[in-house]
Amino acid sequence: MFFDEIKNPKALLYSLIIFLVLLILSIPDFDRKNLALASENLVEGKAKVIDGDTIKVKGKKIRFSGIDSPESYYRGKKQACYLNEIKILCGDIAKTKLKEKIKNNSVSCKIEKNKDVYKRFLGECFLDGESLSKFMVRNGYAFDFEKYSKNKYAKDEKYAKDNKLGFWTMKFEYPWVWRDKVRSNIIKE
Repeated sequence: MFFDEIKNPKALLYSLIIFLVLLILSIPDFDRKNLALASENLVEGKAKVIDGDTIKVKGKKIRFSGIDSPESYYRGKKQACYLNEIKILCGDIAKTKLKEKIKNNSVSCKIEKNKDVYKRFLGECFLDGESLSKFMVRNGYAFDFEKYSKNKYAKDEKYAKDNKLGFWTMKFEYPWVWRDKVRSNIIKE
């Protein structure tokens, strides 16, 4: 057989590797620039939770695109929900749920090309391959932000609503509605 007659299998292996690398680099559509950009669009590391839909990884503030969770702090105010007429700070609950999910583990975030109006990076972050955005929406601690999601999380929101999970057991305003009221000075507290 051919392989029985090979005197130095390591040399053959190295030659094959070099050949494959040269072959790949010679392909006209192979774009080294896009390969470098792909690695720039991935951020991995320990996360600091800022809010129920925002974390900080390696100094980059990353807003989960396509979802919205109640505000733990916005223009000096905290968003409240009501459970049996009892006021609950639902923004703080969302933040706590995300902290409990991540714990001290590393996350991996796929960053989008454009930032949001607050200069935050936009992206989807994962913990052991599970989307944190999907987790938050499916468990009722965030909502499908249709304006930006193209209904990516609509089924997860329906699941949470149908099963009365998280904020779906309470009276609440969608975060985008609540923020509009704060900006319009409708909410004073």
